[in-house]
Amino acid sequence: MITKFSTKTYTALFIFVCFVFYFLGVYWSFEPQTFDVKYEVTKAAQAENVSPVVGYSTTTTLIKVTEVLLTKPGGYLTNDALPPSVFLDNIPSWEFGVLEMVRDMALVMRQEFSRSQSQSIENEHLKVAQPQFNIDSKSWAMPSAEGEYGKALAELYKYRKALTDVNSQSAQFYARADNLRDWISEVTKRLGSYSQRLSASVGRDQINVDLAGDSAAQQSTFSEYNVQLKTSWWTIDNEFYEARGACWALLHFLKAVEIDFNDVLEKKNAKASVQQIIRELEASQEAIWSPMVLNGSGFGILANHSLVMANYISRANAALIDLNDLLSQG
Repeated sequence: MITKFSTKTYTALFIFVCFVFYFLGVYWSFEPQTFDVKYEVTKAAQAENVSPVVGYSTTTTLIKVTEVLLTKPGGYLTNDALPPSVFLDNIPSWEFGVLEMVRDMALVMRQEFSRSQSQSIENEHLKVAQPQFNIDSKSWAMPSAEGEYGKALAELYKYRKALTDVNSQSAQFYARADNLRDWISEVTKRLGSYSQRLSASVGRDQINVDLAGDSAAQQSTFSEYNVQLKTSWWTIDNEFYEARGACWALLHFLKAVEIDFNDVLEKKNAKASVQQIIRELEASQEAIWSPMVLNGSGFGILANHSLVMANYISRANAALIDLNDLLSQG
């Protein structure tokens, strides 16, 4: 016997599915909360029955940040091709911001933190792990982004285990001021870009200073003296959430660096500087009470969330630049 469904039944089913997708999309759009770095380090050390050594905190935090990226509600959404995640853009932008910071940290760990000199041999685990993070974040098959990031995680676990192996010298983490400066230099460039893109939400004229400071400097193609900077109205929320994700990841990395580079920071009397940067980044993670990212003018009636975020990022970036200068002093 064949059962025939009425038009009303199909309509009701369609509405039900839409509601399910809507509430699932809302749930998946919640940003992950920050986690306690010291607690995660202690838990990992107890699980492996080891004592944390220099580099253990930074490696554990890189692992945890990546795991949150992959296992939060909905999992990794950037490369999803089915509803409801295919219709979401805020969380995928947040994910990309986190991924950018993960890529920077993995690169510096491979090239600087794990090597004593420029001529020293690369760590075999980081050599495999770092390129896995560089796959297209939207790749969904053959290979998938999640699959490659999972391979990177497996190698990071091996590196962390090797760090604590007293019978082997195959893995090292060198907490030196020059290594820390190299990572900070990467971070400041990233934050500077976010600050500019967020500030451009209101549109402004800017004098081209690309070649300032060097009378003999040249560039590939001609640029106008006055440049109009303005972020598209359609991408403002994406820029905002990408910056927010990057700050979320950076906040945890700085807390880990504060542990592993404790002696370096104390010698330079720079711990207070790091703690102030952490406070600025924590402020950037405050809850958003508006149902959407607003883009009011600088002194207009409505708020401009992008300018608020740019303010926190600019303050953190300025403090990082000062910290870098401090670390370069004898």
